[in-house]
Amino acid sequence: MDNTNSAAEQLNTVLRQLKTAFVGKDEIIDLMGIALVARENLFLLGPPGTAKSAMVRSLSQRLGGHTFEYLLTRFTEPNEIFGPFDIRKLREGELVTNTEGMLPEANLVFLDELLNANSAILNSLLMVLNERVFRRGKETRPLPVLMIVGASNHLPEDEALQALYDRFLLRVPCDNVAPDQLPEVLRAGWKLEKPDGSAEAHIGLDLIQGLQQQIYKVALDDIQDAYLDLVAKLRNTGIQLSDRRAVKIQRLIAASAVLCGRNRALTSDLWVMRYIWDTEEQIEIARSIVNTTVDKDESEASEQHPQATDQALPDADAIHQELESMSKEWDEPELSLSAKARLQDRLRHLSNRCQWISEEPRQQFVQSKIDQLWQKMLQP
Repeated sequence: MDNTNSAAEQLNTVLRQLKTAFVGKDEIIDLMGIALVARENLFLLGPPGTAKSAMVRSLSQRLGGHTFEYLLTRFTEPNEIFGPFDIRKLREGELVTNTEGMLPEANLVFLDELLNANSAILNSLLMVLNERVFRRGKETRPLPVLMIVGASNHLPEDEALQALYDRFLLRVPCDNVAPDQLPEVLRAGWKLEKPDGSAEAHIGLDLIQGLQQQIYKVALDDIQDAYLDLVAKLRNTGIQLSDRRAVKIQRLIAASAVLCGRNRALTSDLWVMRYIWDTEEQIEIARSIVNTTVDKDESEASEQHPQATDQALPDADAIHQELESMSKEWDEPELSLSAKARLQDRLRHLSNRCQWISEEPRQQFVQSKIDQLWQKMLQP
């Protein structure tokens, strides 16, 4: 794996530079690296002004490829994404799309406000996201796209958009940084506004394509049992993890190994499964379940991906809101046995997560709410 290790180190160097430029975005940037190597799609959930497009644009500049970036609205037409019909060919009776500078020719794609997509472009986007193929009329062509990043400040409410959202295997929140990081953000942002001439790390498209092929050489046998167990646990919490998504997640696990210079997956590579949630309420649940498995990895820290060790502390307010929602759901009449079992499983994981709340008064308050809900659930 010498050539592969060299390419992986080049990509890691690019990612490290991006982390320096975008303070507080290490998690997102590492996931961009995973998605790039796995040739999967990444969804960013967050408000405007949180550097989503800037991170994608900066990564694209270091790849040296073509980028397509677009802000979708309810009125976006297919021509704005894929290009207009070629007038010269149209005169000859052929429907051929002029894709110059448009999505079908891009290596990296960023679609902002993705969930504003309308039915006119929905089917075409689904094929692009899932099969990496552009089809319009009689035209069918494979796409050179290496990664597609979508962003929105909300999750899908319309059932028609669920299929589009489902095509993004990785989901991660992208919010404003913590107040104590703001001074560093200002310094780094000013440096981006006024470049100092220092050399930027780059990596060629051919090397990225080589890494994308290398994931198929990663041995997954050692983590198969742990992976199957995690899939079952996540499904039990209500996360919609289809067989198709379960198969594709293996690409993410292998990508984590490749970026660490390994040809075999470790239990710690399962950290990528923290980001396959469907709703915001599931973020902490998925993180807790996955961390319980990842923490069992006894391999050397130097062998593990830097994101394998989860430094994020639980949000007391988020857990409290989740408990309130669960309590209301438990009170619903004629709740099925499977739904009750799911809620109890979720409460068990929230109880484990509560132990890591940093402020003791808030930790005790949340724990008291957990105890009250347990009492309600255990009543005959």
